[in-house]
Amino acid sequence: MCEGNEGSKAAEKAVEGYEAVIGLEVHVELATRTKIFCGCSTAFGGRPNAHTCPVCTGMPGALPVLNRKVLEYAVAVGLAANCTITRFSRFDRKNYFYPDNPQSYQISQLYLPICRDGYIEIELERELPSGGESDSAEETFPAEKSWNSAQKRIRIHEIHMEEDAGKLTHDEQGGCTLVDYNRAGVPLIEIVTQPDMGSAREVVAFLEKLRLIIRYLGAGDCRLQEGSMRVDVNLSVRPRGAREMGTRTEMKNLGSFHGIEMAIESERNRQTAILESGGAVIQETRRWDEEKGISHPMRSKEEARDYRYFPEPDLVPVVIGEDYLERIRAAQPEMAWEKRQRFLEEYPIPEYDIRIITASRRMSDIFEAAVVLGSPPKKVSNWLMGETLRLLKEKGQDSEEIRFSPENLAKLIALVENRVISTTVAKEVFAVLFEEDMDPVEYVEKNELKTAGNQVILRRVAEEVIASNHKSAEDYRGGKDRALGYLVGQVMKALKGKADPVQVKEQLKELL
Repeated sequence: MCEGNEGSKAAEKAVEGYEAVIGLEVHVELATRTKIFCGCSTAFGGRPNAHTCPVCTGMPGALPVLNRKVLEYAVAVGLAANCTITRFSRFDRKNYFYPDNPQSYQISQLYLPICRDGYIEIELERELPSGGESDSAEETFPAEKSWNSAQKRIRIHEIHMEEDAGKLTHDEQGGCTLVDYNRAGVPLIEIVTQPDMGSAREVVAFLEKLRLIIRYLGAGDCRLQEGSMRVDVNLSVRPRGAREMGTRTEMKNLGSFHGIEMAIESERNRQTAILESGGAVIQETRRWDEEKGISHPMRSKEEARDYRYFPEPDLVPVVIGEDYLERIRAAQPEMAWEKRQRFLEEYPIPEYDIRIITASRRMSDIFEAAVVLGSPPKKVSNWLMGETLRLLKEKGQDSEEIRFSPENLAKLIALVENRVISTTVAKEVFAVLFEEDMDPVEYVEKNELKTAGNQVILRRVAEEVIASNHKSAEDYRGGKDRALGYLVGQVMKALKGKADPVQVKEQLKELL
């Protein structure tokens, strides 16, 4: 046991003597309806090889034509990432053979990428719990927290446009590999960073900020689990404080932020162990196995010359004028961090709520629109932070997929505020609203869900509850206040939750 502890401490000490140097290559599928060089659909999940044509399957003589929306999204992302936009840009052929590549080459950009020399500021947050809680008993949402953060600038080497490849599915039972070219030709941008990150924490912070930018722009959904955002990690280690770079490896098949963190720590430890034992790290591409928590070598790392790049002969250069650039710059939305600061100044809700709400453009739009319609900011926040997040998690959905409108959320809040329905009933109505976005007022009327406000009915039920719960009634009269809560619950149960708890409480007190 002692030997094991000593070995573990020695390994930790060895790792501390080295620092990781990390750069990223991030591929993002753009949210266009059609592919980058043809009119085929980009819809996810279609029948295999249904969204194909002679262009995206590489048939001889089929000529590509650039999708204008791809260029617009690429420039918008570049501007948001503080890049210089290349005024004279062009495409190049990256030549390689692989079964998922029907042309035997990929149209990409090497020599004149559309965006260069940018940066993204990341926040390395330190959470400081304050122990605050919601001021409303109606909803449940996480306790308030505050943050102290340090900023770091991650430089972007370039952003370029390119086409995606197809998808291979390995059929182990049939002993074959199936090819689906629906994804071939789907537009991508590749964001290549400088090696400015030194830890998994910094990498995840960068990716979260990048995803936020792209989602706010509407340029892509960045879902790692569906492959619409794919991350390759280039990592090397060197003695702490050294200036010379170590030999890097590239890790692929990283399908989640958690997997990225695990892969970085694993590869850092692997390279450190090699150097500590006197060995040399081999420059190679490695495949991450998240289930086993280890990586495997795939092939030696290629250099640009291995792909025999040359200018794409079938596409004209892209020339960007000042008017075009100004139009895209003027259309840039208010970004999450700008919205967060404004919300802090304008709305009396906790910073923690604001951070969660502004992390989704859809959620922040719903919040602000509902407030404009007259709903109290804290009530809107509570519904978003409580029931909305709960149902999103329960159904495995993303916040950008929220279907209900701010108008209908505002109507539901008004029904509760005006005591037309109880909080219990409101949650039941919201569950339907979450799925169907129906009119809550009409739904409550149709299903007879209004609060049982008739004082005659309420008094009669309260009397029946007191008569059938004689001991609890006497306990309350004897000074045991908790007994009243039990009686309130019994009345609410008898009225199927369609009563206002405050009115029930007042009626019971009067009778007792």
